[in-house]
Amino acid sequence: MNQPTKAVLYLADGTLYEGISIGAEGTTYGELCFNTGMTGYQEVFTDPSYAGQILIMTSVHIGNYGVDEAENESRSVQISGLVCRHFSDIFSRSGAGYGLPSFLTDRGLVGIAGLDTRQLVSHIRQHGAMNALITTESTDKTVLAQWLAEKCPDMEGSELATTVSTQTKYSLGDVINHQYKIAVIDYGVKQNMLRSLMNIGGYLQVFPALTKIDEIASFQPDGVLLSNGPGDPASMPFAVELARQLVAREISVFGICLGHQIIAQAFGATTYKMSFGHRGLNHPVKNLETGLCEITSQNHGFAVDHESLKNLPNVRLTHINLNDQTVEGIRITDRKVFSVQYHPEASPGPHDSHYLFHQFAQMMDQA
Repeated sequence: MNQPTKAVLYLADGTLYEGISIGAEGTTYGELCFNTGMTGYQEVFTDPSYAGQILIMTSVHIGNYGVDEAENESRSVQISGLVCRHFSDIFSRSGAGYGLPSFLTDRGLVGIAGLDTRQLVSHIRQHGAMNALITTESTDKTVLAQWLAEKCPDMEGSELATTVSTQTKYSLGDVINHQYKIAVIDYGVKQNMLRSLMNIGGYLQVFPALTKIDEIASFQPDGVLLSNGPGDPASMPFAVELARQLVAREISVFGICLGHQIIAQAFGATTYKMSFGHRGLNHPVKNLETGLCEITSQNHGFAVDHESLKNLPNVRLTHINLNDQTVEGIRITDRKVFSVQYHPEASPGPHDSHYLFHQFAQMMDQA
């Protein structure tokens, strides 16, 4: 039996962890973050919002139910690297096509297993998200520090949406028997977000991130979705300007995650980088308009500044995070525009927030 290849995880603060290599061998770089979900690793790994990040899965066992290609949220693996406690070479789900080791190796993903992920997450919670690398090529901390400094840019200030967006527009849904024509601006859209829009009767045209307003308007949409995606929202003035132009044409607009942050900026709010972000399937959010709470799926490292909303008379806070009181949703009171920070399509995750797609449909009905 072959001995497992050793790998190391090196953090920007000089901390070094030793483990065993999973997936491909080599070196990978990214901002280190963690996800608290107990299931759905495949959907998480293929979520474009994770571009540029090395992901720690806090669930102890990863890979034990294999891979089903139908559960991918995009065409490829999006995380930069994987960190976990126990990585399973075998799987037990009859519907799975193959195991996670092949899924990672075939896609060239570098990962590390055998680490105390509870201790590692505690370290990040105390010191904040930071750049890191995983490698099978060296254990010399001087060399690793040099590699990290030279090859890993900071997430703050990084524009990544255009790197994961579709490069050509495409259509989905029933072109004849539909209730709504919906333009989707792809900043890293998840497949279940598109399915959720089709489920409310949408015929979709999905546009690249840099599409101009005239091309979108030529589709004559009933509504526009500004999608989720990776990177710093403050580095996307082109998206903020597009949001302003859409609103000026009185089109119904719904923003999710990064799209929410773009809408907030378009109306004068600001965003900031969080210490370690929100990523998981069990985050409690309160809807301030109904008084009801929902358990939500989340994946973001930036947030809208609550203070920046206070002097914006037409921006109403609609949702707050019950863990830390951060902004989770807004509504523009004099326009057909609303947005949420969390993921109502929830793949993986709870279905408490699916009502938001129906709320979008009702808004388009008012046109």
